[in-house]
Amino acid sequence: MALTETENGYSGGDGDENDAIVKTCVLDGFSESAETRALICSLPEAHGDEKQTEIATQKFLLILNRYQEQPRLLDPHLEWMLNLILDFIRNEQSPPSLVHLGFKFLYIISKVRGYKVFMQLLPHEVADLQPVLDLLSRQDPNDLETWETRYMLLLWLSMTCLVPFDLSRLDGRMESDSGKPRDSTMDRILTVAKVTYFALPAAAVLQCLEQRRLSDSSEAMLKKLSIKLTQRLGLTFLKPRLAAWRYQRGSRSLAANLSMSQSAAVSPDMDTQEQEEDYDIPEQVETVIEHLLVGLKDKETIVRWSAAKGIGRLTGRLPKELADEVVGSVLDCFSFQETDNAWHGGCLALAELGRRGLLLPSRLKDVVPLIIKALIYEEKRGACSVGSNVRDAACYVCWSFARAYEPKELEPFVCEIARALLITAVFDRNVNCRRAASVSSPGTFPHGIDILTAADYYAVGNLNNCYLNISAIRELATKALHNLTPQAPDYMATTVLPQLLPLAVGMDRHGRHGAILACGEITHALYKVGLQTDRWMMASKSDFCGLIEKLSLAKMPFKNDPVITGWQGIIDDTIKTLHLVSSGAKDGIMVNSVALYVKQKIYVCVCVCLCVDVLVSQYIEGLQSPQMLTRCGSALALGCLPAFMIHGKLKQVCAPTQDGKFPEARRDAVKAVAQVCVKVGVAAHGSPDSTLCPENIGEVYDLLLSGMNDYTTDSRGDVGAWIREAAMSSAMDVTLLVAGSAPEILSPDLVKPMMCCLAQQAAEKIDRYRAHAGNIFLRLLHSSEPAVPHIPHREELLSIFPVESAGSLNWTAPSQAYPHIAQLLGLPEYQYHTLLGLTVSVGGVTESTVQFSSHSLFNYVKSIQEDGAALGQFGETLLRILRGNLRNDRVSIPFLKMLSQMLANNCFEIFTTQEDHPLCVELLALCKEIKKSKSFPKLKACLSVFCGLVQFQGDVRKKVLSQLLLLLCAPSPQVRKTAASEMYEMFLTYDDVADPDVLEDVMASLSDTNW
Repeated sequence: MALTETENGYSGGDGDENDAIVKTCVLDGFSESAETRALICSLPEAHGDEKQTEIATQKFLLILNRYQEQPRLLDPHLEWMLNLILDFIRNEQSPPSLVHLGFKFLYIISKVRGYKVFMQLLPHEVADLQPVLDLLSRQDPNDLETWETRYMLLLWLSMTCLVPFDLSRLDGRMESDSGKPRDSTMDRILTVAKVTYFALPAAAVLQCLEQRRLSDSSEAMLKKLSIKLTQRLGLTFLKPRLAAWRYQRGSRSLAANLSMSQSAAVSPDMDTQEQEEDYDIPEQVETVIEHLLVGLKDKETIVRWSAAKGIGRLTGRLPKELADEVVGSVLDCFSFQETDNAWHGGCLALAELGRRGLLLPSRLKDVVPLIIKALIYEEKRGACSVGSNVRDAACYVCWSFARAYEPKELEPFVCEIARALLITAVFDRNVNCRRAASVSSPGTFPHGIDILTAADYYAVGNLNNCYLNISAIRELATKALHNLTPQAPDYMATTVLPQLLPLAVGMDRHGRHGAILACGEITHALYKVGLQTDRWMMASKSDFCGLIEKLSLAKMPFKNDPVITGWQGIIDDTIKTLHLVSSGAKDGIMVNSVALYVKQKIYVCVCVCLCVDVLVSQYIEGLQSPQMLTRCGSALALGCLPAFMIHGKLKQVCAPTQDGKFPEARRDAVKAVAQVCVKVGVAAHGSPDSTLCPENIGEVYDLLLSGMNDYTTDSRGDVGAWIREAAMSSAMDVTLLVAGSAPEILSPDLVKPMMCCLAQQAAEKIDRYRAHAGNIFLRLLHSSEPAVPHIPHREELLSIFPVESAGSLNWTAPSQAYPHIAQLLGLPEYQYHTLLGLTVSVGGVTESTVQFSSHSLFNYVKSIQEDGAALGQFGETLLRILRGNLRNDRVSIPFLKMLSQMLANNCFEIFTTQEDHPLCVELLALCKEIKKSKSFPKLKACLSVFCGLVQFQGDVRKKVLSQLLLLLCAPSPQVRKTAASEMYEMFLTYDDVADPDVLEDVMASLSDTNW
C-alpha cells in the first residue's frame, strides 16, 4: 500500500494511558495500478447495467481522489490508462453508453491531474481531427447526462487544432455525394463551438441575470463577473463591426502616416461608410447598457472599471445617434448629487470612449469642464475626505484625450487642461494623483518641456520637493505660498490675503489652521520683498504660534506694544498644553511632529524682552514636567532662545539633567544644548556662565557622548537611535564651532572618544544611522577650515578615506561601507569601538548587512594570521567586549553569533595548535557565565560557541564537552534538541574530538533519541 505506519511508544508506568502511537500517512506511488487496470477493463461488462456503472464510477473516483494533493504520482500511469479507454471509444462497435462511460473516466483523470497536463497526452495527429470532429458533431448539446463527453471532446479538438497543418487540405472536394455543397473543416469547427458554447439563447441568459439581481450582491467578484457577462451578452445582439463614425487619428498603416503632409483626422473610406446604414437594435441592448450604467456607480472599483470597458465596447457597435445618447448618459454621472463612485466610473467610461475614438470632438466642449471639476474633486466625510480616485481617473481621461485627438481638436481647451493638470501634479496631497497628472499632459502643453523636466514622475513623488521646490499638506502649502509671493507680491497683498483673513476666523477648524499659517507665511514673504524693493507692506493656539513667528521674522513694529504680552502668553500656554494638542494622535505622529512644530514655531519672537529671568526659569521647570511633549517643547524653546537671553545663565540652562523616562525629551535636550552653545559662542578665557570655555566644555562633551551611547529600547524599538542621531549632529556642530574659534581648548581627551564613538556608530547595522555617523566622521576628518585637531591616526584615516573619494562612498550600502570600516580594526585607538559596532552587524539578522560585515571582518582577521601579536591584541579586544557586556543582550547575543562564525571560519587556527590557549580558556569561562541565562536565543548562540571551541587542544576541550553534556540534560526540551543537533554537526566537522570506536554510537544516539 501507499500508506506507511510507524509506531513509537514509551512506557512511563503500568497504565496504557502512557503509550503514545504516532501514525504517518505518506503516498509514495500509485499502488492501485493493478486494481485500476482491472476496473477499466471491466467497463464493457458494466456499461449496460446502471447499478454496475455507478459502482465502477464511484470506485474509480475513490481511487483517484486520494491523489488530489499528489497528482504527479499518476504521471507514469496516465498513458496506459488513456490508451485502454481510447480503445473502447475508437471501436466502432462500442455502444454509446460505453463511449460516454469512457469519457466520464477520462474526465475524472483530467480533473485530478489537471486538464492542462492531461490534454497534452491526447492523440493530436492530423488523422485524429476528422474522427473527433465527427464524434463531437453527433453529440446532443441539450443532454445534461453526457456533458463530460462534450467537455473531453472539446479538449481533444483544441489539441488537434494546434497541429501546424493547413485545414483546407482536409476538405478535398467541397461537394457531397448528393451534389450539395459541403461545409469546410473550419466552418464545421466553428459551428460545433457555437452550438456547444451558445446552447442557450443570449436573451434567456440576460433575463436570468436580471432575475438574480446580482448587482445587489455584497460580493465584489460576483458583481464584476456579472458585469462582464452582461456586456458579452450585449455584444452578441450587435453586429461585429467598427463604427464608421468614430474619430480616427492617423492611419493604421505606418507608411500612410509618414506620407501624409500634415496631421489630420483620417476620413473613413467608402467601404466603412456603407456599413453605417441603419439597422434594428434589439431592445435587449438598452437593458444591457442600463446595467452597465448602473455598474459605473458601484462601490467596488473593479466593477466600475469593468462596466466602463463594457460601455466602450458596446458603443463602438452602435449607430452614431444611439452612441451619442450613451455619452449623454455617462455625462449624467458628473452631478454633485452623485457620489464619488459615480464620478470615478464616469471618468473611466469617458477615458474608454475617448481612447476608442467614440467621443467625437463636438462633445469636448461638454466634457472638458466636467473633467476640470473632476481634477479638483473632493468630498468631506466626517474627519476625512474622499475623491483621490476621481482625480486619478480624471488624469487618465486627460492622458487618453492627448493620445486620441489631433492637437488642433484640443487647442481650444489645452490651456485650461494644462493649468488644472499642473495644479494637480504639484499640489495634490495624493502621490498617485500627482504622478498621474505629471504624465497626462497634452502634446501642445504650454511650456510643456520645461514643466515636465521640473515636475517629472519621480520629482512629484516627494511631498516636500513637490510643495517647496517644484511648487504636512496645509503647512507645506503655506510654505509654497511663501515661495510664490515674490512672483506676484501685489496679487498676494491685495487678493490672497483679504481672502485668507475671513477663513482665519471661520468655523472650519482645518481651514482656520491653514489660513492662519498662510497669513504668517505671506506676511513674512512680503516683508522680504519690501526689503528688496525698498517698499514697506503691511484657530488654534498652535496656529497662532506660527503667525507670531512670521510676524516676528517680518519685524512688525510692535515693540513695547501690549500685543507682545499676549503673544508671550500664547507661546507659554502652548508649550504647557502640548500634550493636549496631540492627545488623539498616535505616539509616533506626536513625537515626529512636535519637534518640527516647536523648533520652527514656538519661540522666534526676538523683539520680546519681557522678564527674561522668569521666562528662562519657566522653561527650565518645564524640563521636569510629567508630560513628554511639554518637556520636548521646553527643551526646544530653550534652544531657540536668542543669545542675549542666555547670557549669564548658561550654567542654569545646561545644568538640568533629564531622567530616562522620555527618549524624545532627551533627544530634544541634546539638540538644544548644541543650539545654545552655537548661540553663546566660544571664548578661551570666557566665563563658564556666558560662553563655552575650558571650564564647561568637558561637561558638554560628556552629555553628547552619553547621547551617542544611548541604546534605549521600548515597544517602538530602538528609540535610543533618535538620541544618538541628535548627539552626533550636535557633536559635529559644537566641534566645528570650537575648532574655528578656540581650537586650543579642544583637548585630545575630548576628540578621541568622540571620533571613536562615531566609528562605532558607522559600523553598526541600521543603514540610516550608519550613514549619518559615517558622513559626520568624514566631515570632521576632512574639514580644513576649520581643521579639527587631535584626531587619532589622522594620516592613516586619510589613506583609508581619501578626500577625493568621500563623496562617492555610499554609507547606506553595506557592500561599500564595511570594507572601509573594517580597516579601522588595524588602528589601536579605534579597534575596540569599531569591533563593538561590527559585533551587532555581523551578529544581526539583515542578510546583506551580515554578509558584507562578516566578509570584511574575516578578511581583516585572516590578514593578520601571520602576526601573532596583532591577532593576540584582537583576541584581547574580543574578550574586553564580552566582559563588559555579559548582561547586555543587545551586544552579547550578536557577539556569540559573530564568535561562532569566526570559529567556524578558522579565524584562530594558529591558536588551536597550542594547548589551553589563554584566549580559549577565558572565552570558556565567560561562556559558562552566559550559560546560566534563561534566554533561549542566548543559550542557542552559546551552544554554537561551545561547539566551535572544541577545536582547541588540551583540557579546555574536555571542559567544553562537559558543558555541552550539561546542556544536553537541560530542563528545556528546546535546549536539549538544539544541543543534540549542534553536537551532531560538531562531530561531523571535527572528527578527532571523539574516539573513532565510539563515534558511530555517539552520533546514532544523538540522531535517534527523541530529545
